[in-house]
Amino acid sequence: MSTDKANHPGLDPADWNAFRSEAHALLDACLDRMTDARNLPWQPIPDEVQAGYALPETPLSLGDLRAKLTAEIMPYATGNTHPRFFGWVHGTGLATGLLSEMVAATMNSNLGGRDHGLNYVEREVIDWARDVFGFPSSASGLLVAGTSQATVIALSAARLRALGADVRKSGTHSAPQLTLYSGAAAHNALRKAVELLGIGTDHLRLVPDGESGPDMAELERLIVADKAAGHKPMALIATAGSVDLGRFDDLNAMADLAQKHGLWLHVDGAFGAWTRLADAPWRGLSDGMERADSLACDFHKWMYVPYDCGLILIRDETEHRAAFAARPSYLAAQDQGLGGGEPWFCDYGIDLSRGNRALKVWTALAHYGPARLGAAITANCAQAALMGELVSATDAMALAAPVVSNLCTFSADTRLSVPEQSALNTRIAMALQLSGEVVFSTTLVNGVTVLRAAITNHRTTADDIHLAIRAVERLRNEKRTA
Repeated sequence: MSTDKANHPGLDPADWNAFRSEAHALLDACLDRMTDARNLPWQPIPDEVQAGYALPETPLSLGDLRAKLTAEIMPYATGNTHPRFFGWVHGTGLATGLLSEMVAATMNSNLGGRDHGLNYVEREVIDWARDVFGFPSSASGLLVAGTSQATVIALSAARLRALGADVRKSGTHSAPQLTLYSGAAAHNALRKAVELLGIGTDHLRLVPDGESGPDMAELERLIVADKAAGHKPMALIATAGSVDLGRFDDLNAMADLAQKHGLWLHVDGAFGAWTRLADAPWRGLSDGMERADSLACDFHKWMYVPYDCGLILIRDETEHRAAFAARPSYLAAQDQGLGGGEPWFCDYGIDLSRGNRALKVWTALAHYGPARLGAAITANCAQAALMGELVSATDAMALAAPVVSNLCTFSADTRLSVPEQSALNTRIAMALQLSGEVVFSTTLVNGVTVLRAAITNHRTTADDIHLAIRAVERLRNEKRTA
């Protein structure tokens, strides 16, 4: 091999001062966008802009790259930074996230393991969350992409408890059939996890939900029947904040049932877990969560941090580690040096290479503090309640379900037939998205496609709620007379 090829000049800028100037200009553009978030709703991407996303045949200069990022990338975001983005449970982002993401990119650390600062930052974030949710000091945790990944990790540990550590080698083909139980409102992430673990959705028992979650008697009947059939009941999955209606299962009742039958209790608290930081009465919705064997939730939803950052907590650290730990020789632990720093996070989940999710959470907690974040969560619940009141006070509008937490679902005109209501609500949602006024999504409740507002936005105000309902009423009236 020639020396010339071995002496590659590297990929750092040839002129750091020029790079600094372009970076400062881009930072200003980012700050301008964050400052003006109220005036920057979602907008469709023009065809010519989409075409411009094709990778160039020749490299762009730094100036051209900065201009493209500013003019053609940033304006066409999801829209969830706007205060009237209610369509899905998307967090708003935080100004501190801009700072933490700059530092994270500069450090470029791998948080799979080894002895370096950001691993200790992640441990601090996990310890803080463990205390907030009432888990014991012996519990373990991991920051992950989101609740979907966290659910797979939790149920992997539950499977190991049910079948023993040898399941990692022998699989489940000769084991009793595992079964799981939940309410019908369980998130689709549960179905995906059951499929990925080879259990199959045919063995996921879903019980119809009421206002306090699934019918407990029916859950117990299914558990008893599966035991009698020679199956192995593995886990009970509770929902803390259903994605359609924002409802909470009775977590204490679910914990009692799991304890009675020796089942693992997993709580899907993707957004609803954060009611632990809210004021009464909303804090009480998640009572009993501290009794779970595992909890999954997202910092990038109702803690507002930038995407992505989810969390899995598992009560028994030994079960958690036993489900995932695997160290080839090149990852052998050291007593000292960079190869130290036990425990390594790669022993508690799927990923060996792990990005830096912890710093954006740490900076949010360090700067805003739990009380201020909790006040924003409380305000979102109050805003959903206000929206419900406005709907109920508006002629011919009606709630599709009681407002429990931060979700409000309603129909714009109940004077219409079910098909006509569904069509009108869908048209209103699309029209308001395209106008940039409000983003609602739709969902199906009792056979009617209704408007759905999920409020997880720290920029939202009471004025935004009033404007949103006035916009729905205006469009409804326009479409009725058209």
